Amino acid sequence: MSDQFFDGNELPLDPGAAAPETHRRRGEDPVPPELAARYDVVVREILGRTPEHMPEPTLHRVQRVMELMGDPQRAYPMIHLTGTNGKTSTTRIVERVLREMGLRTGRFTSPHLHDMRERISLDGEPIPVAAFLQAYDDVLPFVEMVDAESAASEDPGRRVRMTYFEVVAALAFAAFADSPVDVAVVEVGLGGVWDATSVADGVVAVVTPISLDHTRLLGSTLEEIATEKAGIIKPGSIAVVGVQESEAMGVLVARADEVGARLETEGLSVGVLAREVAVGGQQISLRGLAGDYHDLFLPLFGEHQAHNAALAVAAVEAFVGGGEQRLTDEVLRSGLAGVTSPGRLEIVRRSPTVIVDAAHNPAGVDALVEAVRESFTFTRLVGLLAVLEDKDVEPMIRSLEPILDHVVVSRTTSPRAIRPQRLGELVAAYFGEDRVTVVPDLPEALDLAAGLADEGGVAGAVLATGSVTTAAEIRQLLGVTTT
Repeated sequence: MSDQFFDGNELPLDPGAAAPETHRRRGEDPVPPELAARYDVVVREILGRTPEHMPEPTLHRVQRVMELMGDPQRAYPMIHLTGTNGKTSTTRIVERVLREMGLRTGRFTSPHLHDMRERISLDGEPIPVAAFLQAYDDVLPFVEMVDAESAASEDPGRRVRMTYFEVVAALAFAAFADSPVDVAVVEVGLGGVWDATSVADGVVAVVTPISLDHTRLLGSTLEEIATEKAGIIKPGSIAVVGVQESEAMGVLVARADEVGARLETEGLSVGVLAREVAVGGQQISLRGLAGDYHDLFLPLFGEHQAHNAALAVAAVEAFVGGGEQRLTDEVLRSGLAGVTSPGRLEIVRRSPTVIVDAAHNPAGVDALVEAVRESFTFTRLVGLLAVLEDKDVEPMIRSLEPILDHVVVSRTTSPRAIRPQRLGELVAAYFGEDRVTVVPDLPEALDLAAGLADEGGVAGAVLATGSVTTAAEIRQLLGVTTT
């Protein structure tokens, strides 16, 4: 698609590129060529808007569009999720269990890996092209009205067109109302207070662990970042909160008290009771708000995913019965067994094994390293590393050093990618020059990494990580585009 590997804060290097095969998802009917062509045009129009990281934080534009449309975001209840790491996986787990209960679901996540439609899912599948275009046609007149109002504003800070993310959020809310869905499971794009998704009020708010990331936009301390993310906790809601540093937890507790929300925290009311590695994932036992659940299979790797599952189960309990109604074992077993989280410690090839992970900050890499140590026993593990310029890269490199035998440094198509030579110098400072190879071209870098993994007949593997775009582009190079 024309928007391949768009991570939410960057424009694609080649907005005219197209991959027609991604217009059709597995099991979908073929998309007529005229619709596919128009979809490409619409995606380019959306991506041509102001990137989300450019304007001053505000909700007035998206609030105004919602108001003009009759507030479609209030047509259904919502579970709202934020955090620094784990929120996409948790969103997907929540949605999958709700769907197993027979509810019609809308799911909004970001960023996408290959196709903008991944962000807006109906019953677990990306919104069909025709439905996406219909939602765009419905929303566009109101977007243009608000753009005109902004341009005429006496306040120079408000003379900004709606951002691409605001438009996509508006599309999602409209599509969910038109479907209609029984429940929307919505992940923030960034933060919480000023995120476009905050024009809707979640009856349940989920906050996964908070750490330092996006500091230029959210603040340089845990308290500042937590204050932004706490904004999704709305009056009268139930807030399900993961394990936090004390600075962040204090902010979340104060927010819940301020708005009269009920606070349920991991480690007190919910949590992981037991877990062990299993083939293809892990076997877990969880404590929910309404009871304990034993011997559940989760087809995701890493302790962090077990904690994500605990938060997700509590969120579903909070939604369907205020935390007082136990989920049936049949629903929970089937729901968790059907969970996927593309780009999160995902095996995308075998012989040699290639694993992709979207970790892009120190906390994410720490979780990745622990999961690799626990779940895999490769004789040799070769890293393929490509990172974006605004990331805290040195702690990421330091965490990866003990588990990688060699690192191939490269870059993605993102204009924000760190120059390979510069990234190579940073990596060599921790790995030594003999364990680092710089290959600017990503396809060549993947070939080299695969060769190094198999060198000498050793059954090794490649771990490609550093950003969402890294995971996405490696998936694409290996022909994996389903999500």
